[in-house]
Amino acid sequence: MTSYPPLPQSFYEQPTLELAPSLLGCLLVHETPEGITSGYIVETEAYRGSLDRAAHSFNNRRTKRTEIMFHAPGHIYTYTMHRQVLLNVVSADSEIPEAVLIRALEPKEGIELMETRRPGRKPRELTNGPGKLCQAMGIMQSQYGGHFTNPPLYITQGYKPEQVEIGPRIGIPNAQEARDFPWRFWVHGNRYVSK
Repeated sequence: MTSYPPLPQSFYEQPTLELAPSLLGCLLVHETPEGITSGYIVETEAYRGSLDRAAHSFNNRRTKRTEIMFHAPGHIYTYTMHRQVLLNVVSADSEIPEAVLIRALEPKEGIELMETRRPGRKPRELTNGPGKLCQAMGIMQSQYGGHFTNPPLYITQGYKPEQVEIGPRIGIPNAQEARDFPWRFWVHGNRYVSK
């Protein structure tokens, strides 16, 4: 049984560069047998498919990994990098392979459970990065292809940030001109932002 009503499909049906900042302040919830964890989304990055050398789907590259990006918005796109799972929201219309990476969360519920999954970390370091937040919330690669309107992993209403910052994305040194696209969004002054 869900604790909160998931955001409707219509929320995800906005352009990628509007969805990415709209996700800030929303609450990401994961219900597991061990308990519920949740956190406010405080940092996102947009990836615009065929237009974007930093995107896995650049030039409409369709592979087993990117297949879900060609589906309707609101689907879950997980992938593994350096043994860490990263979580994305599929965006844009079907057959337009775009997504928004959830980069950082401010923990709300289940902090003790997060600490058992990331032992020895300072509170700020539980969820201040895309791989960290997935580990803390027990998000698995196997959740690929699910949908954020359907528990156990879903997004619900949170708060509206007072100020949103915009700048270049992080960790894409080989993306040529795409390195400088201002497609990273974060909540101004939030201590859980990754960098």
